[in-house]
Amino acid sequence: MAGPVLRRMLAWPFRFLLAGVYRAGFRPWQLTLISLGLNVWAGVLLLRGDRLVPGFVLLFAGVFDLFDGAVARLRGEESRLGAFLDSGLDRVSDAIVFGCLFWSLSGQGKELAAALSLAALSVSLGVSYVRAAAEARGVALGEGLFQRLERYVALILGLWIPGALLPVLVILVGLGGITLLQRIWSGTRQLLAVQSQRA
Repeated sequence: MAGPVLRRMLAWPFRFLLAGVYRAGFRPWQLTLISLGLNVWAGVLLLRGDRLVPGFVLLFAGVFDLFDGAVARLRGEESRLGAFLDSGLDRVSDAIVFGCLFWSLSGQGKELAAALSLAALSVSLGVSYVRAAAEARGVALGEGLFQRLERYVALILGLWIPGALLPVLVILVGLGGITLLQRIWSGTRQLLAVQSQRA
């Protein structure tokens, strides 16, 4: 939803920063691990009850997550193994952040927000799983109203803006659920089309 707009707005800053990261000699796997480490740090801060600082940590984690694939393409180091590890560690990062947020909110007695954080994690994993399952069967599946970039931006804003976390979690669950249904529908339609062509 917001992805195309954000990509247009940040195109030149992204290219400038990417050139700097490339010239600094970073390898794609290093950027992936840095992003994972930052997500772990954000999770620890969330467990302590912090909100503003974890938002900034997640911002940097998201930036490194954007760069790993771009650096791999620039260096000619794209591989199925790299894509697999990147995707898998992204899911680990999501589980850490939302799991720590759940633990923190439940410890504060905010049961609704805690439940929504778990629901947001479940929806996020579901969206990724449906894509992986479709691609394993030869169907490209990248569309969706609310993808990882939008989830990242929304969660960061929810942590930064006082009183915004609960509404943001509702948005993450609602729009994430719509994205999950979109992908299930699109994958089913494409697989049925492939099946009918083979028949």
